[in-house]
Amino acid sequence: MRLEISHRTRYRFDAPKVSLTQSLRLWPTDFEGQTVEAWSVDIEGHTAQRGAAFRDGAGDWIETVSMRHVSDVTIAVSGTVETRDLTGFVKGLREKVPPLAYLRASPMTRLNEDLRDLSAGAVDGISNALDRAHALAHAISDAIPYTPGATRSETTAAEALELGQGVCQDQTHALIAVARAAGMPGRYVTGYLHASSDGAAHEASHAWAEIWVDDIGWVGFDAANRCCPDEKYVRVGSGLDSVAAAPIRGMALGGGDEHLDVDVKVQEAAQQQQ
Repeated sequence: MRLEISHRTRYRFDAPKVSLTQSLRLWPTDFEGQTVEAWSVDIEGHTAQRGAAFRDGAGDWIETVSMRHVSDVTIAVSGTVETRDLTGFVKGLREKVPPLAYLRASPMTRLNEDLRDLSAGAVDGISNALDRAHALAHAISDAIPYTPGATRSETTAAEALELGQGVCQDQTHALIAVARAAGMPGRYVTGYLHASSDGAAHEASHAWAEIWVDDIGWVGFDAANRCCPDEKYVRVGSGLDSVAAAPIRGMALGGGDEHLDVDVKVQEAAQQQQ
């Protein structure tokens, strides 16, 4: 499937910021599940200085930008990606971080007794590692039904489980937590999702988990949609949680409130002529 993505993030400030520095993780990476045909990340509305650019140990491309005296700026992403259905398996991704590094706790995925109990109950009696991962994903889908607007960006996995509802960010944090409780490394993935015409898929800008399965490797699980990522998904970046994997992270100097508008469109592109 060829997917066209348009992703615009606009920041407006009541009072101009003296300076604004951002780290951008907005470039999809080629692996067996996707090939980037064209991709651009542009800064609109303000002159920006493009700084350091590098590929981190997880295989993600990161670039820094800095601006001064900013009142209104838009980060515009557009591109086309050819995707293939690998039934969730992540093959051919260039990365150097060992899977065991993803057993570390983070503030968003910190375990509590309820998460530990959910994990233990989900995998009880299941010996096959891949089946255990699927069981954990199903358990999170049941325990935290997808409910738009139910939580905030600061909501943790434990809080979402207690609330009994959440969005893809909450489900992904919780799945990472219960996987870690079962001794399976898990990481947070950001990307895009082409919503199906029947409305089964959620959010063009999306998040899901990848769980390390011994003798297989990383496998993706989307608890929001009760499936593994297929050709409708474009993978962009990963990290321990939503903070570490954020597409845009920044630091601003100056007072005043910030207003954020995000518009994301994902649509199927016409097939290229051979």
